[in-house]
Amino acid sequence: MNFIKVLLAVLGLIFGVMLFFWLFGLVTSLLWYGLVFGIIGAIGYSGWRLFRKAEDKYVGAGRTEYLESRDFDTSWDEYKQKYLSK
Repeated sequence: MNFIKVLLAVLGLIFGVMLFFWLFGLVTSLLWYGLVFGIIGAIGYSGWRLFRKAEDKYVGAGRTEYLESRDFDTSWDEYKQKYLSK
């Protein structure tokens, strides 16, 4: 009976250490993926900010609003008469 208790204690210790290392590896790998994706996201966001800054400098801010909203209030007949009859 004493042998079984020692054997179960050793097996419990072995499986406990295996469970600890499994959880430790899972947490560290999740942290590593979070760090890598965070760095990639930061590089992408800063590149986007630099792109927007350069675009606003050379093209100008707010010009796309005019292009997108200029003909939304016209009907198809007005649009056809104004643009397609030429």
